[in-house]
Amino acid sequence: MLSAGSMLLVFLLSQISAQAEQPVFVHYMPWYSSKPVSGQWGWHWTMGHFNPDKLAGKGIREAATHDPPVIGLYDSNDPDVLECQVLLMKLAGIEGVIIDWYGITDFRDYGMVHRNTQHLIKFVKRAGLKFAICYEDQTLKHLVEGKQIPASQVIAQGKSVMGWLDEHWFGDDAYLQVDGKPLLLVFGPQYLNQSQWKELRTGLKHSPLICGLPHLVQPAGLDGLFAWPPVSGGKTVTPEMWRKRLTEYYARAPQETVISVAFPGFHDIYQQAGLHASYGSIEARDGKTLQETLQLAAESNTPLIQVATWNDYGEGTVVEPQVQGGYRNLEIIRSFIAARSPRKVAGTARDLRLPVLWYRLKKQYAGEQTVTAKLNEATALLLAGDIEPARRILEEFALDE
Repeated sequence: MLSAGSMLLVFLLSQISAQAEQPVFVHYMPWYSSKPVSGQWGWHWTMGHFNPDKLAGKGIREAATHDPPVIGLYDSNDPDVLECQVLLMKLAGIEGVIIDWYGITDFRDYGMVHRNTQHLIKFVKRAGLKFAICYEDQTLKHLVEGKQIPASQVIAQGKSVMGWLDEHWFGDDAYLQVDGKPLLLVFGPQYLNQSQWKELRTGLKHSPLICGLPHLVQPAGLDGLFAWPPVSGGKTVTPEMWRKRLTEYYARAPQETVISVAFPGFHDIYQQAGLHASYGSIEARDGKTLQETLQLAAESNTPLIQVATWNDYGEGTVVEPQVQGGYRNLEIIRSFIAARSPRKVAGTARDLRLPVLWYRLKKQYAGEQTVTAKLNEATALLLAGDIEPARRILEEFALDE
């Protein structure tokens, strides 16, 4: 029989092990369209105000962002973009994506987002990563207001959405599970009430664990919450303010499921785009905000960390490589994961440049089958963690530029 001291040691070691295995996921926006791929610049690059056909300086296109992606304004249906992004995640030790999703109806850009989500998932699964969905239930309200469905059909429409998720994704081996159930985030809920959500959940083969925003979970009767950058009212949120708010959220575990959050800051462009006033701001503090929110999440009793976000350029919460910010945010995430779970990362922080080099070479040599075959070989090597041979292939072609 173990002594009290030995039992305490076992408990502490189990807690350390559990923390080390706490996976990091990124919240992903699949809503971008580019003229080279889709024939037009989508709303999330223009917001009805900016013109990407104009150059803002140094060859950078004007767009609805304070800091554009290092690979340029992209299309969320471009396979080269998806491959590059998944490779970046894999090398950083990120274990999957939580995809912002609008349902299955072909209204506004919902159909495009659904198509892009399906496309992204193929790359995610091939890389051995996992995925989950963050459903925007306000889309049901928009369908009613847009006269796509009568108000009397809201529940039927909602059940068809849940049924589609249940049939196609909830049972997928790559779908993220928490406490043995597929995790479904709801950005809100912003439309449905508690009795309606209860009705939407009935009859599903795979009963999901549904989490919403902290202040909206209990009225809707959901299972738990996911934390989010706490901005509102156009105010600047100080580190003391967001730390206090996040600590309050995390204190609600384990009485309810809590998904912790990490973020690099918040710097939206809505006011400059002429849409509405800014939601507020959180300073990046040269990466300290991301580092500290990651650490705070790691210390919480939560099953996973969601980084908000991979690529919401309109709100300035981006961790994928950017023109001004460079690779800093992704390097911070990689360092955080490597310190806790070294086996989840490969190579060095410098190797995060390789997927971007791969992307640029793929575009440069488009249509050249021999080169494309070698680049595909480099992809397979990077996914397998064989960094050096992949680097040699990429640098060989880069030297030919």
